[in-house]
Amino acid sequence: QVQLVESGGGLVQTGGSLRLSCAASGRLFSMYIMGWYRQAPGKQREVVATITRYGSTNYADSVKGRFTISRDNAKNTVYLQMNSLTPEDTAVYYCAASGGGTTNWGQGTQVTVSS
Repeated sequence: QVQLVESGGGLVQTGGSLRLSCAASGRLFSMYIMGWYRQAPGKQREVVATITRYGSTNYADSVKGRFTISRDNAKNTVYLQMNSLTPEDTAVYYCAASGGGTTNWGQGTQVTVSS
């Protein structure tokens, strides 16, 4: 089982940027598909971006061209660079590690974008 700790959330104005980080424990980090998800108040959790062990990425249409997911397997860390933020990006952002039929979640980090 892998444990995940997110950081980097906060309050930012429209058009601003934030970089989220997710530090993972364990020796098998490089084997996992890593993802960022978000959940806004009153809405279901949705996928934002994923990255495979080989570095292949996928993004939700709403963030394409603005967000970039990356990973550093040597540091057991996955990142989400978020640019051109809008109030619609306000949510709790969660990191997830998927592999072996299971998904492990972090505790989440709040991102608030003011208009």
